[in-house]
Parts: sequence; structure tokens; C-alpha cells
Amino acid sequence: MKKTGIYIHIPFCAKKCPYCDFYSRSGTDKLYNEYSAALAERIRTSPYIGKYQADTLYFGGGTPSLLGAERIGRLIGAVKEGFAPESDFSEVTVEVNPTGEFDYALLREKGADRISIGLQSANDSELEFLGRQHTCAQAANHIEQARKAGFENISLDLMIALPGQTKEKLKRSVEFCISQGAAHISAYILKIEQGTLFYRRRNSLELPDEDRTAEMYEYLCSLMKQYGYEHYEISNFCRRGFEGKHNLKYWHDEEYIGFGPSAHSFIDGRRSYCPRSMDEFKAGTVIDDGEGGSEEEYIMLALRLSEGVQRKAYSQRFGTELPEKYLIRCAPLEKAGLIRITEEGFSLTEKGFLLSNAVIAKIIY
Repeated sequence: MKKTGIYIHIPFCAKKCPYCDFYSRSGTDKLYNEYSAALAERIRTSPYIGKYQADTLYFGGGTPSLLGAERIGRLIGAVKEGFAPESDFSEVTVEVNPTGEFDYALLREKGADRISIGLQSANDSELEFLGRQHTCAQAANHIEQARKAGFENISLDLMIALPGQTKEKLKRSVEFCISQGAAHISAYILKIEQGTLFYRRRNSLELPDEDRTAEMYEYLCSLMKQYGYEHYEISNFCRRGFEGKHNLKYWHDEEYIGFGPSAHSFIDGRRSYCPRSMDEFKAGTVIDDGEGGSEEEYIMLALRLSEGVQRKAYSQRFGTELPEKYLIRCAPLEKAGLIRITEEGFSLTEKGFLLSNAVIAKIIY
């Protein structure tokens, strides 16, 4: 039976952050119950049951923790029943916002083993700018609760290149994550997405220019290396052995099944998604998004990883040698310090990571 990952989208937030363009809406306890029940039914009646075995499970959002540990536990059970009745998951991740009360012990008991906490910053002034509803102290309290409940695999999110952010502020955030024993750190450059509050206010935000953004990113990378974290993907760092297993499926261009509004799937060589609408989810609408897994797509995704494109992995995937045309296109990029070429394959440098879209376009188009 083929292995796959399961993604479950929880589209509820107590408040929409001004930078966020993910699909989310407000909810009530009644709506949480109805949505959880609908999700469980959709999972149990999935046409892929019996054809695929899930080895990773990821709850994203929105704010999955708003459902509470009991509802999330029932959904873990539904996935287990349908997609992994005779095996264990290698990773079950739940995204959490560090506000209010949350029963980490019950969540651990229900089968989750990885927590991704939306910290964003350890500086309260930056948290206020980002519209977050927690303080650094509250985040530390949630991390402590999660650790006491038995969670050893804790991932923390950070945002960099904020208006007025200094190296000292960024260092404080990184060192807070280190002091909390984070096994994994995701660090994202603030991007202004259409349809967000920040987009409407973009002319007054005083964002850092490209040079300053690059300087902050490179400083972050040097800090993470200093503290012993591996830079395994453009925006992700971890202690050895704590890479995000579910997200690696995306970057390795492997198959996965999504449930919920805005969730995407890649199964049987085709991509599909549910529209960003609760009504469309309830109606069971699925939009075919065409074929997936092409040579170009594989290379594009692999180049997000520090390992890059490996000859051996490419040959196993496509049954042929890595075409020399890609290495020829990489040669001038290597001279510019954007690409690293070895006998095993090629990968982006940290400088290349900063210009990844442009660099990848030169390789595959």
C-alpha cells in the first residue's frame, strides 16, 4: 500500500492577523462541533481508504488549537481508523497559538507528538505590530506546558525583516527559541499579501529594502549555525533528526491528501483542492488542478532543500539520468555564488535561497 501524508485544515481564528492570507474565519463552539463532525465523516468516506497508508498527519490553519484537544483527538482517531489501522504515524503535528488554555496532556494522549507554536517574535513590541494576541511570557508558558505533557518535538515560528527590526531584536527571538529547547525553528520573511490588512496599509509600513532584508536573513542563518541548527530548507532549521517529516513530503514532491476548505491534495499524479469556502467544503466540491510531479516541478521543490537535486534520487524518481542541460544552466549561477555543484547533484547556497525564485526560473525554464 502506498504511503501518503494527511493534511487537515482548521479554518478558524479568534482574530485575523494583518499579514495572513490563509483561509480562516471566526467560529463558535457549535460551529467547531459541526465542522469536526463533517471532517470526520469526510475522512471516513474518503475514496482513498484502502489504497493509501498515512504515515504523517498535520493540522494547519487557521488556528487548529481552537478546536480543543478532545475534538482534535477524535479527528486523529478518524484518520488512524481509515488510513493507518495497523501502523503508527511517524509524525502528528498540531499548530497552536499560545493564547488561552489548552490541554496539551490530552492532546499527547490522543496521539499528537509534535507541536508547532506560532511564536513569531520574542519581542512584545513586534508581536503587537503583527497583531498577535500573546506576549513572549505567554508563549513561554505554553511551551512549558507542552514539554511537561511529553512533547519533545516542539517547533517555533519566527518572522524576520519586520519594520524597525534590528539584529539585536532578531537575536533575542532566536535565543528565546534556543532557551526553550526548540527542536525546530521556522523563520519567514514578512511578505505583504494581497487582501490582507497590511496590503491595504503597505504604503505606511516602512518595510526594510531588499539589501536590509538579505542582511537580516543572512544574520539569522549565521545565528542558527552558531547554535547547532541545520538549515535544511529555505525557511526551516532544526536540530539533527527533527526535520518536519510531513512538510518534507511537499518538498520531495511526494503524494498527500488534504481535507477541509483550501486544502490541497496530490494523489495518483494529479493535483486538486477544495475552494476557500465552507459552503464548498460542505458540498464536497473538489477542483482538479491538473497533473503534478513533472520533472520541472520536482526540481523546483527539491531546490528549496539544502540537499537540492540529487542525481541518485532523480534517477530513482524518473528512471533516467539527471539531464546535463540543468548542470549547464547551473554553471554561471555557481560562478555567481548562487548554486553549489557537486558529484551528487546541485543545490542553492544561502545567497541563492534569497533569490530562489529567480535562480530556479533560470534552471528549469
